[in-house]
Amino acid sequence: MSDEQPGREPLGEDRRIDSLDERLKAARERETARNKPQVQGTDENYRMGSRVLADLLGGLVGGALIGLVIDRFADTSPWGLLVMLALGIVVAFRNIIRLANRRPD
Repeated sequence: MSDEQPGREPLGEDRRIDSLDERLKAARERETARNKPQVQGTDENYRMGSRVLADLLGGLVGGALIGLVIDRFADTSPWGLLVMLALGIVVAFRNIIRLANRRPD
């Protein structure tokens, strides 16, 4: 006959199972931390780059279109385009500098 009472588990097995559960839980936490993306600011940097590109292209294209319209109606053939293109570049760089000097939130 057995020394153990029926319906009760030995105490040694409980401690081993509890220890195994704790080690499994710690291993899962380490694994999720390891699989988490390490770079946190990527999205913000990508948005900033897209904004700079949009400002630069918008200034160039906007200045060129306005310059062409001025040349068409005022008959000042390359001067309207050149002046408005230069003005568009200046405005684009001013916006980029303001964006770069802005403090992060």
